[in-house]
Amino acid sequence: MLPKGDLARRLAVARGDEPADLVVRGGRVLSVFTREWLDVDVAICDGTIAGLGSYEGQDSVDADGAYVVPGFIDAHMHLESTKVLVSEFARLVLPLGTTAVVADPHEIANVLGTDGVHWLVDACADLPLDVYFTASSCVPASRFESPRRPFNPGDLKALLRRTRVIGLAEMMNFPGVISGAASELAKLAVEGADHVDGHAPGVLGKELQAYAAAGIGSDHEAFTAEEGLERLRAGMWLLIREASAARNLRALAPLAIEYGPARMAFCTDDREPEHIAEDGHINGIVREAVALGVRAEDALTMASHNPALWHRIGHLGAVAPGYQADLLLLPDLERFVPGLVLKRGRQAEAIPETPVPEWVRHTVRLKTVVREDLRVPWKGGAARVIGLVPGQIVTDSLVEELPGEDGAATADPDRDLAKIAVVERHLGTGRIGLGFVRGFGLARGAVATTFSHDAHNLVVVGMSDEEMIHAIERAAELAGGLVVVDGERVTAELPLPVAGLLSDRPLQEVIAGSEAVVAAVHALGSEVESPFQSLAFLALSVIPSLKITDWGLVDVGRFELVPLAADPLVAP
Repeated sequence: MLPKGDLARRLAVARGDEPADLVVRGGRVLSVFTREWLDVDVAICDGTIAGLGSYEGQDSVDADGAYVVPGFIDAHMHLESTKVLVSEFARLVLPLGTTAVVADPHEIANVLGTDGVHWLVDACADLPLDVYFTASSCVPASRFESPRRPFNPGDLKALLRRTRVIGLAEMMNFPGVISGAASELAKLAVEGADHVDGHAPGVLGKELQAYAAAGIGSDHEAFTAEEGLERLRAGMWLLIREASAARNLRALAPLAIEYGPARMAFCTDDREPEHIAEDGHINGIVREAVALGVRAEDALTMASHNPALWHRIGHLGAVAPGYQADLLLLPDLERFVPGLVLKRGRQAEAIPETPVPEWVRHTVRLKTVVREDLRVPWKGGAARVIGLVPGQIVTDSLVEELPGEDGAATADPDRDLAKIAVVERHLGTGRIGLGFVRGFGLARGAVATTFSHDAHNLVVVGMSDEEMIHAIERAAELAGGLVVVDGERVTAELPLPVAGLLSDRPLQEVIAGSEAVVAAVHALGSEVESPFQSLAFLALSVIPSLKITDWGLVDVGRFELVPLAADPLVAP
C-alpha cells in the first residue's frame, strides 16, 4: 500500500514540474532490485520517494559520497526481549538504521492475554518506528506450558482484524502441525491467517515437507546449512537469526554466498538491550554477514527489501519511486553505522513515552515456596539432565548419575550440575517443575528470572535450595525481574515490573542493570555469554532436546513429559 499523500503533487515532483520537499543528492543509491549503485538524486514528497534522477527541492541533504540504502527491517523479533518499553526501544534502534520491525507479541500474550497484546499494539501507534505485528499462534507454545490463559481461534481472529497485524506468528507447535492436530489446523484456518511464520528447529525430510505443505512460509530456527537449504528448497523463506543466545549467521551465511540472497532475510528474534547498544541491531548482522563473505549489496537487500517482500509490506524496503522514504546514509560498507537516518523523509522527531496502565504491573502471583517444595527424592541411578549448548538455544538430553543427600538429589558444582525449578506464577497454583542442568557453570549461588520463554513462569537455577528460595522471593517482591543471589545476599537485580517482562526505566538504566546482573552471574563462576537468555529458553518446550516447565521435564523429540529417572535404553 502506497503511503498517504497528495498523489497529484507527488507525480508533479516525479516529472520535475514541482520541487520536492527534500532532495538527497551526492550519494550512491542502492537499487535492491538489481543490487547496483546509482549516482542519482532522491526526490522526496510527503514522506514518499517521488523519483530518482536529477531533481530540485525546497530543501536538500548533501550525502557527500555516502551510500544511500533503504531503512533496515527486522523480519522477526519480540519487543519484550529488549526489556525496555517500546519508546525506549525506538530510541535505541532508530539511530542504528532499523526503521521497521515485525514483532510477535507472544511474551505479553502469555502473561496478559489479548488485552496485553492490544495494549502493546496501541502503544506503538505513534512511534516514528514502524511496528508490525503477527498474531501469536501458540499461547501456550505447547500443552506442557502454563500461560495466564490459552488463546483460541476466536482470539486470533480478533487480533488479525487489527490494522498492523499482518499474519499469524510463528507456529511453534511443529509436532502438532506435522501430525495434523485439530487444534493447530483450526488456527491455520482462521480468517486472515494466510500469512504464517514458522518455527521448526531440527525438522527435516518429510516432516519439513508436511510443515511447509500446511502453508507455513518461513522459519527462523534453522541452525545448520543443511536445515537452511532444505527450507529454501521447500519454498520457505529462511529468516537468518542472530540473537543474543542463538547465533546462526555463521552457519547460514554460506547459503547466501553460494545461492544469492533470494528468500533470505535477517532477524534478531531475542536480543538483549546491551547487546544492541554494543554490537548493533540489524546493522550489526549486516556487518557480520559482510565480514563472513556475503556481498554488501546482498546483505543490505536481506536487511531491507527481502523482509518487506516476505511480510508483504510493499511500501517499505527500497529506494525507488512510490516507496516510503526510509533512508540511511552509510559513510562506509564496513561498519554500517548510519551517518543520517531519515524516517518518512525527515529525521526522527521526539518519541512519545509509552503509557503503562496499572493493570499490567501486577502479574507475579506465587504461593510461598519452602525448602520441601524444591526437594527431589532420589535413591540413586541415572537421571535425565538438560545440557546447555554454547551459543544455541537447543539443548542436549544428557544422562548423568546425580549426587544425593538424605534421600534427595542435590546440585554438584564440581560436576557443573545445578538444580533448576520452574514455578507457575500467573495463577498462584504452587505447581513447580524440578530438574537438573549441566553447563551453566555456577560454583555457588542462584539466578532467577520471570522472563522465561514462552509462558514466562519463574525459572530459577542454583546450587542450594536456600539460595534458590531467596532468589524466588526477591523476584516476587520486585513484581518480576532478574535476580542474582550469592549466599544470603542479593548481589544484583533488574526489576521488570511491567508484566514481569519489561522495565519502566530509561534505556541507559536498563542497559546498566542488565550488564550488572550478567556480571553478577559471571562472578558466581558462569561463563555463559547471555545467561538470562539461556535460562529463559530452558523453559521453552518446543526447542529440542530436553526442556523443563512447571509440569516437569519435556522430551521435545518425543513431545511428552518424562520422569527425572532415565530409561536404561536412553544413551547420552
